Amino acid sequence: MSSSNEMSDEALALQWEAAASEAEMDMDMAAPASTPQSTAAQPEKGVSNENVDRNLDAVLGIPVDMQVVLGSATMPVASLLKLGRGAVIPLDHRVGEPVDIVVNGRTVARGEIVVVEDDNSRFGVSLTEIVGAKGSYN
Repeated sequence: MSSSNEMSDEALALQWEAAASEAEMDMDMAAPASTPQSTAAQPEKGVSNENVDRNLDAVLGIPVDMQVVLGSATMPVASLLKLGRGAVIPLDHRVGEPVDIVVNGRTVARGEIVVVEDDNSRFGVSLTEIVGAKGSYN
């Protein structure tokens, strides 16, 4: 793996982490001040912080399947069989519309397609919206 690919992957990971942190901060600011903190976030009695950190590291290391959905199309099998080299399949998304970022089959964010700065031959996604369980956080 070349160092430019590693740098790009690291940069994308940092951008993803920053967007997730912003969404978490927005959620914390939206919560009422009088709501007591959940005990689920605190370690149980007899569980050390070291064990919690080790468990968290194990979870954070789990690979997930991530897709950027540019659009989709539906066509009959007969039309599919007629496709050949150079055929264009129109998608349901238009130019300029945000693309969906799907992790393990669930839409988690939306963004815009960009050209990666370090390597003009690669595309990336600039996150514009984090999608929560009950809506979205900008």
